[in-house]
Amino acid sequence: MMTVARRLLLVTAMGLQAAQAQMPPDPGPRPFSIERLDPALDALISVHAKLELLADDFGLTEGPVWVPEGKGYLLFSDLTANVIYKWDPAGTVSVFLEKAGYSGSDINNAGTQTRRGRVAVLMIGPNGETLDPQGRLVWCASPDGTVVRLENDHGHLDPNGARTILADKYEGKRFNGPNDVVVRSDGTAFFTDSDFGLRGGRNSPAKELSFNGVFMAKDHHATLLINETNLGGWPNGIALSPDEKYLYLNAGFKKVMRYAVNGDGTLGAGAVFFEGGPGIADGMKTDARGDLYSSGGAGPGEIRISSPDGKHLGTIHMPIPAGEPKRQICATNLAFGDSDGKGLYITACEALYKIRVNSPGVIHPPLSQK
Repeated sequence: MMTVARRLLLVTAMGLQAAQAQMPPDPGPRPFSIERLDPALDALISVHAKLELLADDFGLTEGPVWVPEGKGYLLFSDLTANVIYKWDPAGTVSVFLEKAGYSGSDINNAGTQTRRGRVAVLMIGPNGETLDPQGRLVWCASPDGTVVRLENDHGHLDPNGARTILADKYEGKRFNGPNDVVVRSDGTAFFTDSDFGLRGGRNSPAKELSFNGVFMAKDHHATLLINETNLGGWPNGIALSPDEKYLYLNAGFKKVMRYAVNGDGTLGAGAVFFEGGPGIADGMKTDARGDLYSSGGAGPGEIRISSPDGKHLGTIHMPIPAGEPKRQICATNLAFGDSDGKGLYITACEALYKIRVNSPGVIHPPLSQK
């Protein structure tokens, strides 16, 4: 008879294989490059821009957010280490928050399994991060099934501050695994929920919500905005337009959707922003002009740059190293930073990179709150 543990491992492997089957094939070893598909790309980034390796040897990086305190610094998640790291302009990497994804002690039933290169890894750490209008850190503690806020001290992020749960249930049922989050200027949090927080994924016996979806959290109450069926695929990355009139969502590895956002936070009409091609599966951010930078996830490292009307302007191709043991350089998520907003930070599976761009990105908290 197959044990429960073996069944869960088999289910996880099957879910991983299904996800990998949708990813584009690995193109093999290649150097870093920026592909220019439209002259309009020149205003955003030079094809000669340099890729700078900031730090390496992580488990699986995600959720970068620039914190504009003092000279500024970057926070980012490690899905395998269960921490939020801090990188500062001096090049120092330190742990900012411990147990940021899974706060319990039953490691045998927390998180879900995936691969990084040839290595099977367990994702028990936090995922997407952002700042709210008061400069407080908001992040997705996926294995805990919660969206959490770190209370600050007079505008200063304090890793020892209290952790407030903004959302953990919908209609009394635990979230599957909050994945990515963005906060509007009025404090409303929008987040995606997926099965990545559950051991065994969709077939986990711990799954309480029968669907994945996109939710709004306000006044400690969660509202369903759209489920995966109506979205057209499971949700992952999420981003607001600079004027907060539109919400961008990716639907599996298929397409990116754009929805009008009503004043009360609910979604209005939606339309396909783009479909097919690279840079669809994972984190997204907008620049100050409204261009969308979207990442391809754990497959070959790709960042798609699209105009506000959805035109594909160019693609950032992350380097793919040769040799063994196989290294995985991907593009799970990105964030704009630096004092001028022109630093593009990229979480790339086992590494953290930066590229300088020509057009500044949207930095939170909003400029009016700085």
